[in-house]
Amino acid sequence: MADQHSTLRARRRAQTQQLIQGHAVRLFAERGYDATTVNDVAEAAGVSPMTVYRHFPTKEDLVLADQHGRLVAERVVAAPAADLPLVHRIGGALIGSAAALTGDDRGREFLLTRLRLMISTPALRAKHLDNQYALQQAIIDALGEEAADPETAFHARAAASACLAALHTALVRWAEDDGRSDLPGLIAKALAAVFGESPLSPGDVAGR
Repeated sequence: MADQHSTLRARRRAQTQQLIQGHAVRLFAERGYDATTVNDVAEAAGVSPMTVYRHFPTKEDLVLADQHGRLVAERVVAAPAADLPLVHRIGGALIGSAAALTGDDRGREFLLTRLRLMISTPALRAKHLDNQYALQQAIIDALGEEAADPETAFHARAAASACLAALHTALVRWAEDDGRSDLPGLIAKALAAVFGESPLSPGDVAGR
């Protein structure tokens, strides 16, 4: 029973976060990030400013908070470790998570709007670096014992950092192209530019 209540609370919390963030991103895009206050977001979402801050401690978090780290970590763990080099596992996870996030029109438009805000707003561009570090750490944590010793952890961080740099380049290109290009395909191309070959093609991860 306790587990059911915990699951229900987590689901309600996630729904509230999605509601608040959806209104926040819409208002930021319509009115401008600096011109929109947290109170404006709270009013649009039908919650109190305190509720907004409880879910998003800073105004920047209203744009930057996402589930990308969790999706990537899950896919890194799910990849067959014995069969794939680490950069292939990470690259495949990045491609697969991008496919999941852009799999429907609503998700694609939401991600595209968030990216435009990150690129065009100085405060968000600076904060975005923290997100990249958090995603890198999520990948390392997902590897668990595979990255337990310092030397292996160093190689894992280097691999993750290189893959995330490719991801960032693909995301910027996708936003500049107004989302017309295929994001998983762009990520595969960016990874190929870094490693000389694509760690995985979008078709390889379509079923994951």
